[in-house]
Amino acid sequence: MLFHSIEFALFFPVVFVIYWFVLKAHLKAQNAFILLVSYVFYGWWDYRFLLLILTSTLVDYIISRQLHTSQRLFERRLLLAISLSANLGMLMVFKYYNFFIDNFVAAFQFFGASLSPRSVSLILPVGISFYTFQTLSYTIDIFKKKIAPSSDFIAFAAFVSFFPQLVAGPIERAKSFLPQFHQPRQFRYEAAIDGLRQILWGLFKKVVIADNCAEYVNMTFGEPSAYSGSALFFGMIFFSFQIYCDFSGYSDIAIGLSKLLGFRLKQNFAFPYFSRNVAEFWRRWHISLSTWFRDYLYIPLGGSRVNNARKIRNTFVVFWVSGFWHGANWTFIFWGLLHAIYFLPLLLLGQNRKYLDVTAQDRILPSIRELWNISLTFTWISVAWVFFRADSIGNAFDYLKMLVSPSLFSVPNFEGADSAIILLLGIIFLLVMEWMSRKYEYGLAIIEKLPNRLLRYAIYYTLIFVIYYFNGKEQEFIYFQF
Repeated sequence: MLFHSIEFALFFPVVFVIYWFVLKAHLKAQNAFILLVSYVFYGWWDYRFLLLILTSTLVDYIISRQLHTSQRLFERRLLLAISLSANLGMLMVFKYYNFFIDNFVAAFQFFGASLSPRSVSLILPVGISFYTFQTLSYTIDIFKKKIAPSSDFIAFAAFVSFFPQLVAGPIERAKSFLPQFHQPRQFRYEAAIDGLRQILWGLFKKVVIADNCAEYVNMTFGEPSAYSGSALFFGMIFFSFQIYCDFSGYSDIAIGLSKLLGFRLKQNFAFPYFSRNVAEFWRRWHISLSTWFRDYLYIPLGGSRVNNARKIRNTFVVFWVSGFWHGANWTFIFWGLLHAIYFLPLLLLGQNRKYLDVTAQDRILPSIRELWNISLTFTWISVAWVFFRADSIGNAFDYLKMLVSPSLFSVPNFEGADSAIILLLGIIFLLVMEWMSRKYEYGLAIIEKLPNRLLRYAIYYTLIFVIYYFNGKEQEFIYFQF
């Protein structure tokens, strides 16, 4: 069930009415209802997936209770190992089994041996990487005695399966999110209006920008040899905006829906394409995953408070795991390691914490130096996205090689050039709105600050019309496959 589908347009209003008008005064009933509709939402893709999320929920609920009462270190470590094995085991089987089998066979063939183990045809459960990490952080935090376990199974199960953020995040921590299921929730008009505004912005990014970028991206990456270097350049740029608007658009919709239900999710994107170096980019891109790796992998390895050799090791480990988390393909691993190479000079020179403020804070426009840094960072990020999108590392290098050919300075030769111009105008509008809103939570937040009510509503209705006009493709969100 996609957020921009007819099914969801019918599903959510029914949920909203029952949740607020029928169950308003009953917290436990609201939580049970959230759990029910979350399972309906998740089972809409394939009801068999429900067994996995239920298993993960039961394992971590039971183990967390045992962890809280156990005082023996060996027993606590064993319980944590069971939780890690159960959750990561499901992830490894469904997401990485065939990858390891295929590479195992290829390694033996390289040395002249012949193996023929069977690959298994497995359907990747939607969102398994997201809810697995969410439950893992819960168990690890209980092991470290940072939080106490929930005694309410329904509230915990609703926390794990909360449908707005279930399949593509943000990855929420139990410390900040789980208590919201234990506290009475009240409908707040201002939060609901803000949520609707954020949903509108997320739909614009997904339906108008991301899904239309996908057409040109599929053309250029599908057969790069058929296009000029200039067309491949635009294909690279369009993919940069496709993946950003697709993923951050999902996050905006998820956060907006949560506000309508009285919940608060963390900001997952903070205008990453305005970053002035790669370190700042990673503080602004997929924040919930970046901070997860920081807290549960990078810092336990020693973080940056170690010698340079270990700093290098820690950086490569985190970015390697980050790449591998995205998918069972060497392209994702290479993408992660490429970002490690980008990041290391900043870390070793002490520049990784240089930009912690808002870009061009208290100024309308960036300085020349800031504009240069933003452009250079976006270029390096876009080059890395080529490896993320390509079918293989070799195809990615071929794409870049053809991109920098003399035809880079020719007129792009892809079909639908007129539509591409309209798409570029949409991207410019996106950048303008997000630049104006860069100190707020999302790109349309600045609209509420406009004093002219007529202008505000003109922008809202224009966006609604544009979304309606471009709707119909209903492409799945890219991160559903991760």
